Amino acid sequence: MKQPEQSSSNFIRKIIQEDLKSGKHQKIVTRFPPEPNGYLHIGHAKSICLNFTMASENPGGVCHLRFDDTNPAKEEQEFVDSIIRDVKWLGFDWGDNLFYSSDYFETLYQFALQFIREGKAFVCDQTFEQMQQFRGSLTEPGKESPFRNRTVEENLTLFEKMRQGEFEKGEKTLRLKIDMASPIPNLRDPVIYRILKAKHHRTGDKWKIYPMYDYTHCISDYIEGITHSLCTLEFEDHRPLYDWILNALNLPNPLPRQIEFAKLDLNYTVLSKRNLRRFVEEGHVNGWDDPRMPTISGLRRRGFSARGIRNFCERIGVAKKNGTIDLSILDDSIRADLEISSSRVLAILKPLKVVITNFPSDEILWIEVKNHPKDEAFGKRKIPFSNTLYIEQDDFLENPSNKFFRLSPGGKVRLRYGFVIQCEEVIKDSAGNITELRCTYDEETFAGKTPEGQKKVKGIIHWVCAKKSFQAEVRLYDRLFAMENPMANKEVDVTSLINKNSLEIITNAQLEPSLKMARPEQSFQFERLGYFCVDNKDFKDGTPIFNRTVTLRDSWAKEVK
Repeated sequence: MKQPEQSSSNFIRKIIQEDLKSGKHQKIVTRFPPEPNGYLHIGHAKSICLNFTMASENPGGVCHLRFDDTNPAKEEQEFVDSIIRDVKWLGFDWGDNLFYSSDYFETLYQFALQFIREGKAFVCDQTFEQMQQFRGSLTEPGKESPFRNRTVEENLTLFEKMRQGEFEKGEKTLRLKIDMASPIPNLRDPVIYRILKAKHHRTGDKWKIYPMYDYTHCISDYIEGITHSLCTLEFEDHRPLYDWILNALNLPNPLPRQIEFAKLDLNYTVLSKRNLRRFVEEGHVNGWDDPRMPTISGLRRRGFSARGIRNFCERIGVAKKNGTIDLSILDDSIRADLEISSSRVLAILKPLKVVITNFPSDEILWIEVKNHPKDEAFGKRKIPFSNTLYIEQDDFLENPSNKFFRLSPGGKVRLRYGFVIQCEEVIKDSAGNITELRCTYDEETFAGKTPEGQKKVKGIIHWVCAKKSFQAEVRLYDRLFAMENPMANKEVDVTSLINKNSLEIITNAQLEPSLKMARPEQSFQFERLGYFCVDNKDFKDGTPIFNRTVTLRDSWAKEVK
């Protein structure tokens, strides 16, 4: 897979350092400006990390959180709350610098009046379709609107009527008067206000007109004293308009500078907010925080750590050109973090009963084990051992190959932290299904010992004590899409490509007793199985539900080649 071209020295960091050195700016102010029309996803995480990091690594630097809430038809308070929650969870703090574009609605309106009075804006009656026809192309200039030469007085009157709600949606817009022959399409008399009779989540019904993003964003940056406005590459074509608006208003320097960087694009993933919203609204997933979704809330619920996500964003770097990152790099970053931060525990997902016939039936042996093999700070715990155990069904084969080193009829295997056992008898039901194994244990093989004269057993399997374990629900999550580029074919509905095997629910998993007290979002390594965390939504004391975060190894590595 082709990876994006990266700048190891971070070209944005160089620009910032040069601006500080030259005295252009005394301190750095960046911003993260999400639109509250959905939940944040992993692509936003890259932008969040970049903006907050670029500010924080410079003395006195700050990063603002500003909501681009200029389209009330699609925005909701739920999305505002989720964005605040997700940015905080990622580990970033904006202090008192929480803003909304709606804070500036009156100021933006007054600037629009200034443009009209100076003959730089006009009210247009063209429909969206007509404007598209008049816009021209990359090789042909556009044509001026027949309403472009209205008088200042007429424009002021019509704009005021737009504000008072005297026209319907689509009847009129306010457009800048720049140059329809410009080689830059975004400078061909762009719309800066449209009529939207929708209730705003903060301003209610006060406004009937709302400013466009390109108009709002640059002015909001200036009002807040943003020094470096970091945007993804799709805004590169918008930069001439960003600069034109600020210069046309004759605002004193220094003006904010827009800098573009490559957005995050992952294979096997869809990051289009429009499609993510479809997945939720059409019921293809169980909400914005479904652990199969690439949303930050979904990844958090699945068990991804904030530090692991930050490490991933640092690892992929800041590029000047778009490219696709392999999803395995994200999974690997999470594994690396969970490896050092998660306790080890024993769990059986698909239980097979084992009865040890020569171990006392009334005895429980408590075995002390480390919670982490490499970190003494995790402490120790005791796990129970009895004559009745559960092992994984996959750890027994009735007719094994020569390379199968787990349990088989007459074969031996070592129980993790325990003894070597030998299978003596296989019990089946009337349908021929294996229901129980009868085994014996060797008392002299406890804790890895191999008695003198005996051959060392190759296989080691995990287990739980059937008399002390508890039954729990475990959800095995996998990739939402099984194809590398689900958006490649525009003729195919992306929802038809959703991986039908992206979720397997196991209701009869058997877990060691210590896990009964596990808390929401607490992560563990289920030995030999992967990393799992306690679901933070469907939680009740004493009956935790576990979500698989990632497997111990990349199970897709061979399949996708």
